[in-house]
Amino acid sequence: MSWLKVTPAENVPLREGRSVCIGRREIAIFHLPDGFRAIDNRCPHNLGPLCDGITKGTTVVCPLHGWNINLENGKVLKPDVPVGVTTYPVRVSEGIVEIQLPEMKEAVA
Repeated sequence: MSWLKVTPAENVPLREGRSVCIGRREIAIFHLPDGFRAIDNRCPHNLGPLCDGITKGTTVVCPLHGWNINLENGKVLKPDVPVGVTTYPVRVSEGIVEIQLPEMKEAVA
């Protein structure tokens, strides 16, 4: 797999998330103190926009109903339910956030 350039790192402020569309996928990119994380942007409960949630450590709180989702593995931590969201490898190269996807498409940031 290759890395897809998505957006300049400065477009995602520290402890915040931003949404990008890549093909038919909507992905939330989060800037945490120790780096960036990327997950599907929709909460499995009621499709809330996770990019608008508040980050706490390595979790994001869905802005609609308060579900806590681990940004490392996509698992829902609160409530205790066996669902989650897809996570994606992410890195910063020369100031640009890059993501790996199973099928690479053009990004719209």
